[in-house]
Amino acid sequence: MKIRRALVSVHDKTGVVELARALAGFGVEILSTGGTAKLLREAGLAVRDVAEVTGFPEMMDGRVKTLHPKIHGGILARRDVPEHLAALDRHGIPPIDLVVVALYPFEQTVARPGVTAAEAIEQIDVGGPTMIRAAAKNQASVAVVTDPSQYGAVLDELKKSDGALSDATRQRLAQEAFRRTAQYDAAIAAWLRSAQPAQAPKAPEEFPHPLRLEAERAQLLKYGENPHQSAAFYRLAGGPAIGLAAMRQRHGPELGYNNLLDFSAALGLLLEFDEPAAVVIKHTNPCGAALGPTVGAAMEKAKASDPVSIYGGIVGVNRTLDMAVVQALAGIFVEILFAPAYEPGALDELQRTKKKCRVFEVPCDRRALPARLPEYRSVLGGLLAQSTDQIDLDPDALKIVTKRQPTPAERHALSFAWRVGKHAKSNAIVLTTADQVIGVGAGQMNRVDAAKLAVMRAREVGLPTEGTVCASDAFFPFRDGLDVVAKAGATAVIQPGGSVRDEDVIAAADEHGMAMLFTGLRHFRH
Repeated sequence: MKIRRALVSVHDKTGVVELARALAGFGVEILSTGGTAKLLREAGLAVRDVAEVTGFPEMMDGRVKTLHPKIHGGILARRDVPEHLAALDRHGIPPIDLVVVALYPFEQTVARPGVTAAEAIEQIDVGGPTMIRAAAKNQASVAVVTDPSQYGAVLDELKKSDGALSDATRQRLAQEAFRRTAQYDAAIAAWLRSAQPAQAPKAPEEFPHPLRLEAERAQLLKYGENPHQSAAFYRLAGGPAIGLAAMRQRHGPELGYNNLLDFSAALGLLLEFDEPAAVVIKHTNPCGAALGPTVGAAMEKAKASDPVSIYGGIVGVNRTLDMAVVQALAGIFVEILFAPAYEPGALDELQRTKKKCRVFEVPCDRRALPARLPEYRSVLGGLLAQSTDQIDLDPDALKIVTKRQPTPAERHALSFAWRVGKHAKSNAIVLTTADQVIGVGAGQMNRVDAAKLAVMRAREVGLPTEGTVCASDAFFPFRDGLDVVAKAGATAVIQPGGSVRDEDVIAAADEHGMAMLFTGLRHFRH
């Protein structure tokens, strides 16, 4: 189909002048609206206003301009139906062969901090999606372009085909058009759910039926879990950029699938802490974590938690990264280093000395996360959804079950150990001091092996286990795991409780002179 008339109305003006100039070169008449028409005229192009075609001016602050039979008749008329062509002639409707529409930037608007409901609603495009859907429906006769990234390929084909587009191209463009309008509507629906006023009679469903997710491909990845697997990272649409969706790469090579899995695990652990903190993740498990008066001091202790496993790990700090952190990591290869901000000199030094390290800037403030944040995981043939494990310990709900009370120092250390234990794969045992991970046993098939592994890892790197505290992500089914950490020198334990053998485990703690807290709260992580 040869293009004779095009309607061009875009919010994103990127490349539109060049597109229109090329169309004019093929003798295409250009119809346009508002700011797009003004821009094209300023570029010296001949443009016919849509208002001239319809006989009605743009009105209501631009809310009504293209919603008219003389526009939609020109788009929807089937060229192979004589009655349709006769109707065009009878009513003086010019047929439109190409529709170029870039929608109002609703997604970008609602992602902006502090956006008001009125601002968001004004960015809900009505005429644009209507024209896109009309053109996509009539793909046999009309081509539709919805993004500046499509201009190049369309112009290349027009040049090769003397101003015409093939059936296959129009069909492909129609498919992309319906995908775009579906994505746009999903983003609006998601925003309306999240912006529902507190006085609404019914809260939005946490797990709606059916579940429809829309995501934008943020980037192709180097490869998947293994080099023979391809992969990509998608950013969920319809809300503010949070977590990894808000990351900004400052240095280093492209990302892989495993990098992002580990990055997510590291960020999740770091968000547990309000104090200056440093974390080290390897294969999604914490192998180092520490608190300190500064992130540099915390980094030194986190590195000491496991100076072997930090090699090739993911490292993050929750304050501006300074030269003290850079010096703590001197000579150590890490896959990813992240922080909420960087001192200029520190970033310069990282870019100079760590050529293969991926350096990221990402928000590290848990308070910025939505209160209700779902997480999704794929399984063979389906999708799992659950709320994110953001619950904190309630000090008033803790139950002391042993004869000995924990000291204030032990309570402080147990809180730190519990927060780290949340992020170790089950079965998990974590040994810590008040501000440093000493040993981690994670992902074991039984809890006693997890306890043995935690003790072994600490001793292998030369960290003393005497005087540590222990966190267990789930209850001790037998006393054997408790015996292991007690003999290693742990003085206090925090665990959910709830085993049929709780009394045996409590008795064992009493035998060892340990203090034990029950949380009533489990933190499995699979």
